[in-house]
Amino acid sequence: MAEDCRIAHGGDAHALHDHPAASDGPLSEIVRIKASRRSFIKGVIASGATLGATGYLFRASSAQAKSVGAVERLISLNVNGQTRRVDVLPYETLANTLRYKLGLTGTKLSCDRGECGACTVIADGTTIYSCTTLTHAVAGKKITTIEGVAKGGELHPVQKAFIAEIGPQCGFCTPGQVMSAVALLQVNPHPTIEEARRAMSGNLCRCGSYNQYLAGVMRAAKGDFASTGGSNG
Repeated sequence: MAEDCRIAHGGDAHALHDHPAASDGPLSEIVRIKASRRSFIKGVIASGATLGATGYLFRASSAQAKSVGAVERLISLNVNGQTRRVDVLPYETLANTLRYKLGLTGTKLSCDRGECGACTVIADGTTIYSCTTLTHAVAGKKITTIEGVAKGGELHPVQKAFIAEIGPQCGFCTPGQVMSAVALLQVNPHPTIEEARRAMSGNLCRCGSYNQYLAGVMRAAKGDFASTGGSNG
Protein backbone atom coordinates (compact mmCIF):
# COMPACT_ATOMS: atom_id res chain seq x y z
CA MET A 1 0.00 0.00 0.00
CA ALA A 2 2.94 2.30 0.62
CA GLU A 3 3.97 1.76 -2.99
CA ASP A 4 0.41 2.68 -4.10
CA CYS A 5 0.66 5.92 -2.13
CA ARG A 6 3.98 6.76 -3.79
CA ILE A 7 2.49 6.23 -7.24
CA ALA A 8 -0.66 8.20 -6.35
CA HIS A 9 1.42 11.19 -5.26
CA GLY A 10 3.63 11.25 -8.32
CA GLY A 11 6.45 9.19 -6.77
CA ASP A 12 7.12 11.73 -4.02
CA ALA A 13 8.69 9.86 -1.13
CA HIS A 14 7.85 12.70 1.31
CA ALA A 15 4.17 12.12 0.65
CA LEU A 16 4.41 8.90 2.63
CA HIS A 17 5.69 10.72 5.68
CA ASP A 18 2.89 13.26 5.35
CA HIS A 19 0.37 10.43 5.45
CA PRO A 20 1.60 7.84 7.91
CA ALA A 21 -1.80 6.20 8.00
CA ALA A 22 -1.96 5.73 4.25
CA SER A 23 -1.86 1.97 4.63
CA ASP A 24 -5.40 1.71 5.95
CA GLY A 25 -8.44 3.67 6.94
CA PRO A 26 -10.27 6.54 5.17
CA LEU A 27 -7.05 8.14 3.90
CA SER A 28 -6.16 4.93 2.09
CA GLU A 29 -9.50 5.06 0.29
CA ILE A 30 -8.92 8.71 -0.71
CA VAL A 31 -5.53 7.83 -2.17
CA ARG A 32 -7.05 4.99 -4.19
CA ILE A 33 -9.79 7.29 -5.51
CA LYS A 34 -7.23 9.89 -6.57
CA ALA A 35 -5.15 7.21 -8.33
CA SER A 36 -8.20 5.84 -10.14
CA ARG A 37 -9.34 9.31 -11.18
CA ARG A 38 -5.90 10.22 -12.49
CA SER A 39 -5.64 6.95 -14.46
CA PHE A 40 -9.09 7.48 -15.90
CA ILE A 41 -8.30 11.04 -17.06
CA LYS A 42 -5.03 9.92 -18.63
CA GLY A 43 -6.85 7.10 -20.43
CA VAL A 44 -9.49 9.48 -21.79
CA ILE A 45 -6.86 11.91 -23.08
CA ALA A 46 -4.89 9.10 -24.77
CA SER A 47 -8.03 7.62 -26.36
CA GLY A 48 -9.15 11.02 -27.62
CA ALA A 49 -5.79 11.65 -29.27
CA THR A 50 -5.87 8.24 -30.96
CA LEU A 51 -9.39 8.69 -32.27
CA GLY A 52 -8.60 12.21 -33.48
CA ALA A 53 -5.56 10.98 -35.40
CA THR A 54 -7.52 8.09 -36.89
CA GLY A 55 -10.28 10.42 -38.02
CA TYR A 56 -7.77 12.76 -39.64
CA LEU A 57 -6.11 9.92 -41.53
CA PHE A 58 -9.46 8.57 -42.68
CA ARG A 59 -10.59 11.96 -43.95
CA ALA A 60 -7.27 12.51 -45.70
CA SER A 61 -7.44 9.11 -47.41
CA SER A 62 -11.00 9.75 -48.58
CA ALA A 63 -10.10 13.17 -49.97
CA GLN A 64 -7.09 11.74 -51.76
CA ALA A 65 -9.18 8.93 -53.29
CA LYS A 66 -11.71 11.45 -54.55
CA SER A 67 -9.09 13.70 -56.09
CA VAL A 68 -6.95 10.95 -57.66
CA GLY A 69 -9.24 8.06 -58.57
CA ALA A 70 -12.57 9.74 -59.23
CA VAL A 71 -14.09 8.97 -62.65
CA GLU A 72 -17.43 9.65 -64.26
CA ARG A 73 -19.33 6.38 -64.02
CA LEU A 74 -22.12 7.17 -66.48
CA ILE A 75 -20.43 7.13 -69.88
CA SER A 76 -21.41 6.81 -73.55
CA LEU A 77 -20.16 3.86 -75.60
CA ASN A 78 -20.37 3.60 -79.37
CA VAL A 79 -21.08 -0.09 -79.85
CA ASN A 80 -22.05 -1.55 -83.23
CA GLY A 81 -22.99 1.87 -84.55
CA GLN A 82 -25.23 2.79 -81.61
CA THR A 83 -24.46 5.10 -78.70
CA ARG A 84 -25.27 3.39 -75.41
CA ARG A 85 -25.29 5.10 -72.00
CA VAL A 86 -24.04 2.76 -69.32
CA ASP A 87 -23.02 2.92 -65.65
CA VAL A 88 -19.43 1.65 -65.52
CA LEU A 89 -17.32 1.05 -62.41
CA PRO A 90 -13.78 2.53 -62.43
CA TYR A 91 -12.05 -0.84 -62.87
CA GLU A 92 -14.69 -2.64 -64.90
CA THR A 93 -13.51 -4.50 -67.99
CA LEU A 94 -15.08 -4.05 -71.41
CA ALA A 95 -16.01 -7.74 -71.57
CA ASN A 96 -18.08 -7.44 -68.40
CA THR A 97 -19.72 -4.23 -69.61
CA LEU A 98 -20.66 -5.78 -72.95
CA ARG A 99 -21.99 -9.00 -71.48
CA TYR A 100 -23.63 -7.93 -68.23
CA LYS A 101 -24.54 -4.30 -68.82
CA LEU A 102 -25.40 -4.27 -72.55
CA GLY A 103 -26.50 -7.88 -73.02
CA LEU A 104 -24.01 -8.58 -75.85
CA THR A 105 -23.16 -12.12 -74.80
CA GLY A 106 -21.56 -13.07 -78.11
CA THR A 107 -18.30 -11.80 -76.62
CA LYS A 108 -17.08 -14.77 -74.60
CA LEU A 109 -15.21 -14.82 -71.31
CA SER A 110 -12.84 -17.73 -70.95
CA CYS A 111 -9.29 -17.25 -69.62
CA ASP A 112 -10.11 -13.71 -68.37
CA ARG A 113 -6.42 -12.70 -68.66
CA GLY A 114 -5.84 -11.85 -72.32
CA GLU A 115 -4.50 -15.18 -73.54
CA CYS A 116 -7.18 -17.12 -75.47
CA GLY A 117 -8.84 -14.47 -77.67
CA ALA A 118 -12.43 -15.57 -77.05
CA CYS A 119 -13.30 -12.04 -75.92
CA THR A 120 -11.81 -10.29 -78.99
CA VAL A 121 -13.63 -7.19 -80.23
CA ILE A 122 -12.64 -4.38 -82.59
CA ALA A 123 -12.01 -0.84 -81.32
CA ASP A 124 -11.34 1.80 -83.99
CA GLY A 125 -10.27 -0.90 -86.43
CA THR A 126 -7.90 -2.68 -84.03
CA THR A 127 -8.57 -5.99 -82.31
CA ILE A 128 -8.36 -5.92 -78.51
CA TYR A 129 -8.91 -8.41 -75.72
CA SER A 130 -11.95 -7.01 -73.95
CA CYS A 131 -11.31 -9.07 -70.80
CA THR A 132 -8.17 -7.04 -70.06
CA THR A 133 -9.34 -3.67 -71.40
CA LEU A 134 -10.97 -1.19 -69.04
CA THR A 135 -14.25 0.14 -70.38
CA HIS A 136 -13.28 3.70 -69.51
CA ALA A 137 -10.19 3.33 -71.70
CA VAL A 138 -12.27 2.86 -74.87
CA ALA A 139 -14.95 5.48 -74.23
CA GLY A 140 -15.19 7.54 -77.42
CA LYS A 141 -13.92 4.75 -79.67
CA LYS A 142 -16.03 2.80 -82.18
CA ILE A 143 -16.46 -0.69 -80.83
CA THR A 144 -17.63 -3.64 -82.90
CA THR A 145 -18.62 -6.96 -81.37
CA ILE A 146 -19.65 -10.22 -83.03
CA GLU A 147 -23.25 -8.98 -83.00
CA GLY A 148 -22.23 -6.09 -85.26
CA VAL A 149 -20.43 -7.83 -88.14
CA ALA A 150 -23.55 -9.03 -89.96
CA LYS A 151 -25.50 -6.44 -91.91
CA GLY A 152 -29.21 -6.40 -92.62
CA GLY A 153 -29.59 -9.93 -91.29
CA GLU A 154 -26.98 -11.27 -93.73
CA LEU A 155 -23.87 -13.00 -92.44
CA HIS A 156 -20.49 -11.45 -93.03
CA PRO A 157 -18.35 -13.18 -95.73
CA VAL A 158 -16.00 -14.37 -92.97
CA GLN A 159 -18.88 -16.03 -91.14
CA LYS A 160 -20.04 -17.71 -94.35
CA ALA A 161 -16.53 -18.87 -95.14
CA PHE A 162 -16.03 -20.31 -91.67
CA ILE A 163 -19.25 -22.27 -92.00
CA ALA A 164 -18.27 -23.53 -95.48
CA GLU A 165 -14.88 -24.67 -94.18
CA ILE A 166 -16.47 -26.27 -91.09
CA GLY A 167 -14.35 -24.13 -88.82
CA PRO A 168 -16.58 -23.96 -85.74
CA GLN A 169 -16.66 -27.14 -83.66
CA CYS A 170 -17.74 -26.36 -80.08
CA GLY A 171 -18.06 -22.75 -81.25
CA PHE A 172 -16.85 -21.11 -78.07
CA CYS A 173 -13.82 -19.50 -79.71
CA THR A 174 -15.66 -18.68 -82.96
CA PRO A 175 -16.72 -15.08 -82.09
CA GLY A 176 -13.11 -14.14 -81.37
CA GLN A 177 -11.90 -15.91 -84.51
CA VAL A 178 -14.46 -14.02 -86.61
CA MET A 179 -13.47 -10.66 -85.11
CA SER A 180 -9.76 -11.25 -85.80
CA ALA A 181 -10.46 -12.28 -89.39
CA VAL A 182 -12.79 -9.33 -90.03
CA ALA A 183 -10.22 -6.87 -88.66
CA LEU A 184 -7.51 -8.38 -90.86
CA LEU A 185 -9.56 -8.18 -94.07
CA GLN A 186 -10.57 -4.60 -93.35
CA VAL A 187 -6.94 -3.47 -93.53
CA ASN A 188 -5.59 -6.20 -95.81
CA PRO A 189 -8.29 -7.59 -98.14
CA HIS A 190 -5.87 -10.01 -99.84
CA PRO A 191 -3.47 -11.37 -97.23
CA THR A 192 -0.97 -14.14 -97.82
CA ILE A 193 -1.50 -17.29 -95.85
CA GLU A 194 1.38 -16.32 -93.54
CA GLU A 195 -0.15 -12.91 -92.91
CA ALA A 196 -3.47 -14.56 -92.14
CA ARG A 197 -1.84 -17.08 -89.82
CA ARG A 198 -0.09 -14.28 -87.94
CA ALA A 199 -3.29 -12.26 -87.61
CA MET A 200 -5.19 -15.27 -86.25
CA SER A 201 -2.43 -16.42 -83.88
CA GLY A 202 -3.96 -14.65 -80.90
CA ASN A 203 -6.99 -16.95 -80.90
CA LEU A 204 -6.83 -20.37 -79.24
CA CYS A 205 -9.11 -23.19 -80.38
CA ARG A 206 -9.69 -25.98 -77.91
CA CYS A 207 -11.01 -28.21 -80.69
CA GLY A 208 -7.88 -27.73 -82.83
CA SER A 209 -9.68 -26.31 -85.88
CA TYR A 210 -6.85 -23.96 -86.79
CA ASN A 211 -6.53 -25.15 -90.37
CA GLN A 212 -10.27 -24.81 -90.97
CA TYR A 213 -10.35 -21.28 -89.62
CA LEU A 214 -7.29 -20.35 -91.66
CA ALA A 215 -8.87 -21.82 -94.78
CA GLY A 216 -12.01 -19.80 -94.02
CA VAL A 217 -10.00 -16.56 -93.88
CA MET A 218 -8.38 -17.27 -97.24
CA ARG A 219 -11.72 -18.24 -98.77
CA ALA A 220 -13.33 -15.00 -97.58
CA ALA A 221 -10.34 -13.06 -98.97
CA LYS A 222 -10.94 -14.57 -102.41
CA GLY A 223 -14.43 -13.08 -102.42
CA ASP A 224 -16.24 -16.40 -102.84
CA PHE A 225 -19.31 -14.92 -101.16
CA ALA A 226 -21.03 -11.94 -102.75
CA SER A 227 -21.89 -9.72 -99.81
CA THR A 228 -21.21 -6.18 -98.70
CA GLY A 229 -21.03 -7.42 -95.07
CA GLY A 230 -18.70 -5.43 -92.93
CA SER A 231 -18.75 -3.71 -89.59
CA ASN A 232 -21.56 -1.47 -88.43
CA GLY A 233 -19.15 0.39 -86.13
